[in-house]
Amino acid sequence: MRTLALISEPQIQSNIARAVADVFHTMLNRSVTLVVPESGATPAPASPAAALNGPQVVGSVGFLGQANGIIYLCFDEPSAKLFTGEMLCLDQAEVEELGSDAVKDAVGELTNMVVGSFKNSLCDCGYPCTLTIPSILRGSDLCVEPWPANSVRRHAYHFDTRGRRIVADILMKADDPAP
Repeated sequence: MRTLALISEPQIQSNIARAVADVFHTMLNRSVTLVVPESGATPAPASPAAALNGPQVVGSVGFLGQANGIIYLCFDEPSAKLFTGEMLCLDQAEVEELGSDAVKDAVGELTNMVVGSFKNSLCDCGYPCTLTIPSILRGSDLCVEPWPANSVRRHAYHFDTRGRRIVADILMKADDPAP
């Protein structure tokens, strides 16, 4: 019987890095680089979104099936607004005029596309699953804590695009046997 323990950290990292890079290239014409922490660096905060300063906009989409989890795509608010403008071909004044719904829609769509691509890679590895509907979180100092913590594997990845930080926080149900 296959379990998620067979999906290695390098597979998860390469799949999320490819998904983020492909979506940002296609939708925003931006290259994205995976930021690898230096050895001996300070340990990451319990919630990867805490690495972002100030107000945050976080998109989340889950996946259910033979693999179960959720991915949070985290942006600081200025980056979310900038990406919204780039995605919709609007300047920042126009984004401000449209308001938070435009930012919510853009972040939801970017997250849905990234998680959809990641989910497709799981399906290709023999873990068929489907997506949940996207949701958006807004706030400052957001902290996502899985419960119970021992039932979830967390994988956090930081990306840079022209000095803007993106955090992909992946929570996957641990050792979930296939039916």
